[in-house]
Amino acid sequence: MTEAQRIMLIANRDKLLASIRLVESSVDRTGRYDPEAAYTPLQREPFDALCDRFVRAVETAIRFFRSYEQFMQGISSDTLRDMLHGIEKSGLAGDAELWLDMRDVRNRIVHDYLPAQLAQLYADIRGPFFAELSRLSGAIEGLAFN
Repeated sequence: MTEAQRIMLIANRDKLLASIRLVESSVDRTGRYDPEAAYTPLQREPFDALCDRFVRAVETAIRFFRSYEQFMQGISSDTLRDMLHGIEKSGLAGDAELWLDMRDVRNRIVHDYLPAQLAQLYADIRGPFFAELSRLSGAIEGLAFN
């Protein structure tokens, strides 16, 4: 591992931690989404911010995982699924399938959904997905890459 790769890994970790803090802020600012309510655009903004921040955090996590894999093993997996399974085995990330679901949120967000589907999407982001990001944050916060 070169010094430049180590520096990039540390930068990716720090960006990820900052990104997770933004998701946490959005989780704190949003409550349960009521699919029966008629939200104004202003009332929808916190939920839109939550989704945007969540998607960016997941993408930042994947960049960190790739650089971590390269740092620890000197290789890059051929597929995202393989990489996530390796990261899961390392104990850094939880269930690889959960991470694939988390990544799929970006694809689901770009489509127009019925209010009940949006409520479930927001509940997933605020619930198990955020729990996984929080767990990851705790796992990487004190990592030193020497």
